[in-house]
Amino acid sequence: MPVVFNEPLSFLQRISEYMEHTHLIHKACSLSDSIDRMQVVAAFAVSAVASQWERTGKPFNPLLGETYELIREDEGYRLISEQVSHHPPISAFHAQSLKQEFEFHGSIYPKLKFWGKSVEAEPKGTMTLELLKHKEAYTWTNPMCCVHNIILGKLWIEQYGTVEIVNHSTGDKCILNFKPCGMFGKELHKVEGYIQDKSKKKRQVIYGKWTECMYSIDLKFYDTYKKSEKKTGSDPKKLKQERTCEGEEEDECPDVQETVTVIPGSALLWRITPRPAHSAQLILRI
Repeated sequence: MPVVFNEPLSFLQRISEYMEHTHLIHKACSLSDSIDRMQVVAAFAVSAVASQWERTGKPFNPLLGETYELIREDEGYRLISEQVSHHPPISAFHAQSLKQEFEFHGSIYPKLKFWGKSVEAEPKGTMTLELLKHKEAYTWTNPMCCVHNIILGKLWIEQYGTVEIVNHSTGDKCILNFKPCGMFGKELHKVEGYIQDKSKKKRQVIYGKWTECMYSIDLKFYDTYKKSEKKTGSDPKKLKQERTCEGEEEDECPDVQETVTVIPGSALLWRITPRPAHSAQLILRI
């Protein structure tokens, strides 16, 4: 494969980017309510894949036994990742708070599928976040990732699928739906979901974009907003046409979408950290 398709870093280094928004974990550790903690953990799970936005280059494959270590005293954690299997390629990582507040660990086994003009990556492997103070363990699996136009045209990326975050200590769950692009690109990057307690009662709605920000809102306010939205002219019978990588005919990247429409009564959970100027040019230099 031509080296131009690669980023000048290894997959083990890319894994460390999951920790870009570590402040969300610190915030979750400080909250007393389990539903509030779940909201922030869900925002962290979304933020962990946000660095992939417009990152269509392929990291270099690590050698078996290769490791990468990162210590961020300013963020209060240390991380080590290792290539633990060559075939199939499996990377494992473990991040730990310097103050013994949390541990974040998991393994990644990307299963690739080629669909002619696109590559679909299924990120097999489970992420586990342990909040030691609260004696809680959360697990989830990352969404599907698809890179379009690998042969001809402008490369662009989307993520889709259902992500279920489980608090194994309390029984709370967060179900997140990473929406596929759709026929006209209206759903590109959108994420919607809800939090339910151990009795399966819905408590909060979470929405936003994995490339931008995530908000939380009480279920009753969300339902009221949706009812008023229908009354103001949206067509509930409009057909939602979704697509995946398989069998698609159009691979044109949709136009840049509008920012997230904030529903009254919503609380901001997370906003992406702006990238440095000219970062797109810097990452391509080898």
